[in-house]
Amino acid sequence: MRVGDPRQPESIETAVTTIRNGGIVAYPTETVYGLAVDPYNLHALDLLFSAKGRDREKAILLIVADQSQLGTVATSVSPRAQALIDAFWPGPLSILFPKHPDLPEALAPGLDKICVRCPGAEVARQLCAAFGGAITSTSANASGEAPIARLADLHLPHIALGLDGGVLAPSPPSTIVDAETGEVLREGSITRAQISVVLDSLNP
Repeated sequence: MRVGDPRQPESIETAVTTIRNGGIVAYPTETVYGLAVDPYNLHALDLLFSAKGRDREKAILLIVADQSQLGTVATSVSPRAQALIDAFWPGPLSILFPKHPDLPEALAPGLDKICVRCPGAEVARQLCAAFGGAITSTSANASGEAPIARLADLHLPHIALGLDGGVLAPSPPSTIVDAETGEVLREGSITRAQISVVLDSLNP
């Protein structure tokens, strides 16, 4: 695995080229290190599942640089989802959206929704912006093992490049919520109570 400094523009450019060529890039988020591939590249997705030893029936989360990139992965943004975006993006809230029909089935097998967030970590947003669209954001660890907070702890195969953001501060994972039902599928940095306050304000 090559290592790059995300503070250097050339490292971001190299990462983007690697992703466009079907490679896997490890990068820092606001919670843990994640793995990026082009979500439309079936070979890259296959490599990603293989590297992690991940169950291929499990969905893969995507990240975007900002809301303008949502249109390529989600068919619509409801008022409830928009309220959560306004309250918590950029940040550790992953929201389920209606899945765009152009997305590969491998990203969310058998599901009609896709999980997306705009991360608080600047490096992750820069990577999406330079790439020009969404990238994957599954944690950089073997399935069933703990996520990693420093690049030196990454020991997976098939990783072409790592962007070294140093040691990340301990943090819960991102929260995952279905905006339409209000169901929290995973509670992390953003609590159920915080989400309820936002959604309940839409129904005075």
